[in-house]
Amino acid sequence: MIYYEKPQSINFQVNKIPIYGNLILSPMDGYSDQPFRSLARELGSAMSYTEFINALDVLHGHPFLEQRLAFLESERPVVYQIFDDEPDRLLEAALRLQDRRPDIIDINMGCSAKTVSGRGAGAALLCSPRKIARIFSSLSQALDIPVTGKIRLGWDDDSRNYLEVARIIEENGGKLLAVHGRTKKQGYTGQADWDAIAEIKQAVRIPVVGNGDIRRVEDIQRMLSYTQCDAVMIARAAIGNPWIFSCLDREQVSPQRVFTLVQEHLQRMLAFYGPEIGLILFRKHASRYVSPYPAAADNRERLLTSRSPDEFEEILKEIVALS
Repeated sequence: MIYYEKPQSINFQVNKIPIYGNLILSPMDGYSDQPFRSLARELGSAMSYTEFINALDVLHGHPFLEQRLAFLESERPVVYQIFDDEPDRLLEAALRLQDRRPDIIDINMGCSAKTVSGRGAGAALLCSPRKIARIFSSLSQALDIPVTGKIRLGWDDDSRNYLEVARIIEENGGKLLAVHGRTKKQGYTGQADWDAIAEIKQAVRIPVVGNGDIRRVEDIQRMLSYTQCDAVMIARAAIGNPWIFSCLDREQVSPQRVFTLVQEHLQRMLAFYGPEIGLILFRKHASRYVSPYPAAADNRERLLTSRSPDEFEEILKEIVALS
C-alpha cells in the first residue's frame, strides 16, 4: 500500500543512484527491520538502511543474519550497513554482501554501544583516521557499488575530528556521509551540534545527511535550512510516528489512520517473523503507537501481553475508541 506520492525530482545522487526525497529512516538496531523500513519507505523515507550487520556474522554465519539482510525490491535504494574494526574483514564481508544486490554499502562509524565501540568498531574507528582511509580506499576500489559512511563528531569533546574524518572519507572514495551531531561519549544525551554538520557540508562535495534532535516536522526544515545538508536522517522520532516521513506530526494523524497502519505493521511483522515471535517483537512498536492516547495507560499491560493478533486488535480498538 502506498501512502505518499513519490517526488518527481531528484534531490541528490549517491554516485549515480538518484535519491528522491530528503528524509531517511536512520539505521536502528532492533527497529530498522524489513517490516518497519518498508512502511517508512512507503510513507516517504527516501532510502532503506538496514540494521547494522557485524562483518563477522557475514563471514561466519549467524542465526538471524538472513532476517537482517532481507529486503523488498520496493525499498530500493537499499543500504547494507556493516561494522567491524578490521579493514580486511570489512572488505571480505562487503564483497560477499555485494552479491545480494544492495545498492550501497555503508560503514558504521557512529555506534556508541560498548559491545561495538569497545572492540574498536563503530564510533571507535573515529580514533583511527588512517584505518578509516584504508577501509574506504579498499572498499571503493573493490566494489561495483557506492561506499558511504555514518559518523559521529569524534570520541569526546577533546577529539572532535569530524572534519578530518569527513575529508578522508571523501578523498578515499566515499560517496555520501551521514553525520550524527554528537560525540561517542555523549551517546544520545545533550544537544546535537548542527554547526558541526554545517561545517562538514561546507568542507566536502559529496552529499551530507544530518542526524540528531529531529523530534517534529518543524525540526526537519530547521536542520535543512541551518546546515544546508542534502537530507535529514530520522531515528527515535519515527518510532510510533512513521508519518513524520510524510511531514505529519503525530497529533495530525487521525485515530483511524493510526489503527489501519498499526494493523498493517503487525501483519508485516507476523509474516516476516512468524506468528509468535512477530507479535512479541511488535510490542515495542505498539507501546509507542498508543502512547499518545489517554486510554492507553489503563490498557497498556493488556495490549502488550495479548496472546494473539486478534486479541491485540480488539484491545487496540478499545484504546482508539476511548481516546
